[in-house]
Amino acid sequence: MHYLGFFALLTSLIIMILLAAAAFAGLWRIRSTGEDIKIVPWLEKGQAAVTGLVTLSSLVLLWAFITRDFTYSYVYRNSDEFLPMHYQVSAFWAGQEGSLLFWLWVVVIMAGIWLLSPVYKSLARDTKAWFWGMMFIVQAFLLLMLTGPSNPFIVYDIQPMGGSGLNPLLQNVGMIFHPPMTFLGYAGFTIPACLALAGWLSGDQRSWIFQCRNWVLFAWVMLTGGAILLGGWWAYMELGWGGYWAWDPVENASLIPWLISTAFLHTAIVGKQRNVLHRSNLILISLSLLTCFFATYLVRSDVIESLHTFGGRGVGGPLVIFMLAGLALTLFVAMAGQKQKSAMDSLWSKQGLLIVVSWIFLALAVIVAMGTMWPVISNIWTESPMGLGPDFYNRVCLPLFTAMALVMCVCPWFNWRQGILDMQGLLAVVLVFAVSVAGLWIGGMRDFMPLIAASAGTAGMVSMIFYILSRRELRRSRKGWGLYLVHFGVAMIVLGVAFSGPYQEEIQVRLSQGESTEISGFEVTYSDFREEHDPGVSIYEARLDVTRDGKEVGTMLPQRTLHRNFDQPYSEVSTIFSLGKEVYSTIMGFDQELNVTFKISVSPLVNWIWIGSIILCLSIFLIMGRVRIRSPEN
Repeated sequence: MHYLGFFALLTSLIIMILLAAAAFAGLWRIRSTGEDIKIVPWLEKGQAAVTGLVTLSSLVLLWAFITRDFTYSYVYRNSDEFLPMHYQVSAFWAGQEGSLLFWLWVVVIMAGIWLLSPVYKSLARDTKAWFWGMMFIVQAFLLLMLTGPSNPFIVYDIQPMGGSGLNPLLQNVGMIFHPPMTFLGYAGFTIPACLALAGWLSGDQRSWIFQCRNWVLFAWVMLTGGAILLGGWWAYMELGWGGYWAWDPVENASLIPWLISTAFLHTAIVGKQRNVLHRSNLILISLSLLTCFFATYLVRSDVIESLHTFGGRGVGGPLVIFMLAGLALTLFVAMAGQKQKSAMDSLWSKQGLLIVVSWIFLALAVIVAMGTMWPVISNIWTESPMGLGPDFYNRVCLPLFTAMALVMCVCPWFNWRQGILDMQGLLAVVLVFAVSVAGLWIGGMRDFMPLIAASAGTAGMVSMIFYILSRRELRRSRKGWGLYLVHFGVAMIVLGVAFSGPYQEEIQVRLSQGESTEISGFEVTYSDFREEHDPGVSIYEARLDVTRDGKEVGTMLPQRTLHRNFDQPYSEVSTIFSLGKEVYSTIMGFDQELNVTFKISVSPLVNWIWIGSIILCLSIFLIMGRVRIRSPEN
């Protein structure tokens, strides 16, 4: 079976290279002789064939996991005979080889869906040829790595007795959803980026931004929900340190394409409304895709030390070459385009504020990228590379995020081109912000940045709801509701972060059975301890009863686990859900007398982050809809 999987990939690589060459040769011919391009149907058939071949290859590897065929080196390294089936399946994308194959699988499936779409069928033939040429290059690159340094079909001559096991940190429900959603986001940007380049190369600098709107929104919501928000929740629930964002290099790597693609979403609105920023939009959508490869580079190259890196073999160099080549091509195409008119009539307008927000996102992307790569950069002039910790990012980035939240509060109340649309509405939002600042100050919040951010989050929620309710045309519009509910969700996240980050209380305490401790008005009692031993894992669980003012709040059951083939123990978090203060616990260790060391924390409004995230992601689907094809002149 492994021969079938590998040769399916190898055949796909050959097809991609030949068809990419054929596409560019056909385009050269039309430029030279003016002949019509007749190669497009063959390009489409080639893509359909590769979709089938990559699907076959993926199913071969998936079947190897389901049947626990440990002759596959990749299966052996990421599973064992005791791993539950749902983790056995999710182990497909646990390592370098499988994650790259899954990424490619999603790319070819999306290419097949795009091939059948009415929007694709409306494209000019030369645009189609340029599109497939670019698309084939992306697929050929992934195939080149899968048939070379990241071959998932390497097998042992003799089948091992069992597998070495899946990393316990990956044995979490987040593993089932977080990586697939992340790769759906990465793959989703491939269609818009290739279409943008194809549009520019075929002489149409504007239509692509309408044609790929749903693809951009889908990719963005997958990246938002999967890579950023679900990743943060996974860290919160699995790593046991009580936080959700540590500014870890790999966390930052996933944040960079999100920041750039979010900037693109805002400049795209200006571009569609005012017929400007075409060059900026081309560069931003291309960077959205290229920084997805940058994130992969950080995870798989070991160039930066991180909790989340899982090592790679021979992929760092090819990824760097691909990113630099893609950036050079994008800049060449963008600079060769037509000169554009000025984009902004006035800063104090909706379009002006959208551009300001875009610049904030881009500034954040540059800061995060430079900070993440600082150990590599500083290695140029010192033998002891210097890393930048969370304090740097909090000092530099949080003010910019807060500024973004402030702009979000007032932006709806401005006219599109110049001036204020509704002075009463704007003053009402400013009043809500001022009252919030005063109320929080009186309530004891003295830290300037959290105070402003929390007030901006409160004013932002009020602003979005008040604006949509005051506009009859928006109340009747599904897309209008979606647009402002997205920003309502963002405001909830801002409010949750402003409280849960700086005002989290935490203690580490050693308790014997029957003993209690207090934190933030809660009394936590260690009442019981139990053990459970299975062939694959040993579980040690404590019971914590939580009361407040003598009333029962709930029970927490934190665990310490020891997995087969892994000497290091791992913690499983337990929480008591609350829209106010959430109590969080984890076991740090215990002795033979069952005296347990607990880490207990109380995080105010942390669940507003997750609820706001759900509202944000679901609301994006209200914005998506049928695409009306527009010509550049219309």
